[in-house]
Amino acid sequence: MSSQRRVTLSDIAKQAEVHVTTVSLALRNHPRLPERTRTRIQKIAKELGYQPDPVLQALVAYRGKVMARRNPPTLAYLTNWSTRLGWQNVTAHPEFYAGAQAKSKELGFNLEHFWMGEPGLTHTRMSKILQTRGITGLIIASHRRETDVALHFDWSAFSAVKIDYFPHEPELHNVTNDQCNIVRLAMRQVAERGYQRIGCVMHRGWDHSVDHLWTAGFLAEQSLFPEKDRVPMFVFPELEPVEAWMAESKDHVEAPPKSFAAWFKKYQPDVILTKRSFVEPCIKQMGLQIPRDVALVDLFLDVFDGANAGVRQNHHIVGELAVEILAGQLHYNKYGVPEIPTTTNVEGTWFDGATCPPKKAAPTRKPATKKKTARAAAK
Repeated sequence: MSSQRRVTLSDIAKQAEVHVTTVSLALRNHPRLPERTRTRIQKIAKELGYQPDPVLQALVAYRGKVMARRNPPTLAYLTNWSTRLGWQNVTAHPEFYAGAQAKSKELGFNLEHFWMGEPGLTHTRMSKILQTRGITGLIIASHRRETDVALHFDWSAFSAVKIDYFPHEPELHNVTNDQCNIVRLAMRQVAERGYQRIGCVMHRGWDHSVDHLWTAGFLAEQSLFPEKDRVPMFVFPELEPVEAWMAESKDHVEAPPKSFAAWFKKYQPDVILTKRSFVEPCIKQMGLQIPRDVALVDLFLDVFDGANAGVRQNHHIVGELAVEILAGQLHYNKYGVPEIPTTTNVEGTWFDGATCPPKKAAPTRKPATKKKTARAAAK
């Protein structure tokens, strides 16, 4: 039984009365062709039942990787931190860039950093600079949380992907760590190890920076626990989210205030989920030891030698996926603000560690046998 012949670009070209190259451009939605021509050819391809050959596409992608381009296209990595390279000293952000840089090189792109905080640089000016350079692919990353200002670019000229949530406008495709499920993963892991009173300590500005997904994940998972074991989340400092972020100098977050000790003594958590640097100094000041007095789980684990339990956030993968998604958008010439933006969440990976060992269950007393009971009675 012979299989049906695959519809080719030549078949579509013959039906549309155009050259094969024109068909190829139309199916990739290339702006070189008028929209009317693209729409007509795409309709003909659909009517004929055209399906792209995945093997051929893989071959083209492979050849693109092994054959060096004389002038590889450039992707822009746009940041808007307080200083040009201030984001390099902040948790996660250097790894976002490293992942994006590695994937760009793998796919045959150059990745160039642009800082939007240059004196006198407006959004319109930056948009024109990028267009003049022929740069159409943008990674929007490491934007300051304290000023959630919309980006005013000529978006019809660009395809863009955001890392994390800021700025919120325009609504673009974005890639981020799955913070909601990262905290839920940690809670499930510690519960399996016998911990019942699970506390969480988080900086208010950090929770704000992920659209409060730390709080959402913690409360969602906590709702499954008995009410008597529910420990309120400790969020510091006691300021509004934006004020909390702006109060920190040099992108450095201090340890929680003295009210942490009051929270700890009142609720007596047997394990705390947090960023280690937030809580460890407080524990030591209180004269407590980890894990003897309280277990600790680092939600931003970056050393995997078994000394600390926690979750690796896989920030490198976030950067890689941002470039992969952008490359796909560019391949099909999808420019502008998407009608329906999507979010790609990157899961965390749990690692066991000495700071959160399995709890030793209290020894159970074996019921006395009839023989032992009889001997005890005789005595």
